[in-house]
Amino acid sequence: MFSRRHPFLYYSIIMSSIFLFFCLCMSVIFAFSSSILSKNILSSKYDRNGNIGIVEITGVITSSKKAIREIKDFREDDSIKAIIVRINSPGGGIGPSQEIYTEIMKTRKEKLIIASLGSVAASGGYYIASATRKIIANPGTITGSIGVIIEYTNIEEILKKIGLSAVVIKSGKLKDIGSPVREITEDEKQFLQDIVDELHMQFVNHAAQGRGIDPEEMAKLADGRIYTGQTAKELNLIDQLGNFEDSITLAGDIAKIKGDVIPVYPKPDKISFFKELTQSLIKDINITSTVSDNFRYIIN
Repeated sequence: MFSRRHPFLYYSIIMSSIFLFFCLCMSVIFAFSSSILSKNILSSKYDRNGNIGIVEITGVITSSKKAIREIKDFREDDSIKAIIVRINSPGGGIGPSQEIYTEIMKTRKEKLIIASLGSVAASGGYYIASATRKIIANPGTITGSIGVIIEYTNIEEILKKIGLSAVVIKSGKLKDIGSPVREITEDEKQFLQDIVDELHMQFVNHAAQGRGIDPEEMAKLADGRIYTGQTAKELNLIDQLGNFEDSITLAGDIAKIKGDVIPVYPKPDKISFFKELTQSLIKDINITSTVSDNFRYIIN
């Protein structure tokens, strides 16, 4: 048989066929998605006499670039009378959350910006929402979770069982803090606790500033627990109960928009859409060794 006589050529043909098939599928997907995006762009309504800009923040917050760009674009557009930040996120990175928070605080000085909380707007999601002028949530929305956590996994015992040992050469005693191949020391625990406490107070102070609540009162609510939208309303963590449509109505009323209130979404970026699509199909594997990689600094 051909496969036995020419195994290398045979498997090369098989792998090439698979690769070509994959490329064909991705081309079809890209063409289809581009067609849909083009139709959405052409059919999107844009009322120059009064519109509400919608900025969506969904999933784990790992980057602030897209949200900041959209908020800034809506802020600088005179036809946009108010902005709604629609949040469906369990939290994420401290840095990106703070960057979006800062951009919202800049925006609320110039234009009405409110938050609409979906099923979950906790931790970093609430961090962002607290910067807006008004927060609307469903009674069953999960929010709050005001706190900071640093976590890592220790695999030292597993390595011992399989006969492996780590060799570390470092420039300072804290360079490999949080290493997964050794126990953490008490001094290192205290160092990390100090970091967590500092970041936590940043969160508390920012949320208190955004909500107009005394920092000491906010600190009492910031023990990491989650709240329902109903309870959050009673604690003044949000302003009103309602759904996304209610937030549009509220924004229109506060902004005193005459006539129909028409929500406007940022036009999709075809390249970004395709990039996100391919990334969802491919899982990245990261091997880490430094402090910034050993830990997951999250607001969650």
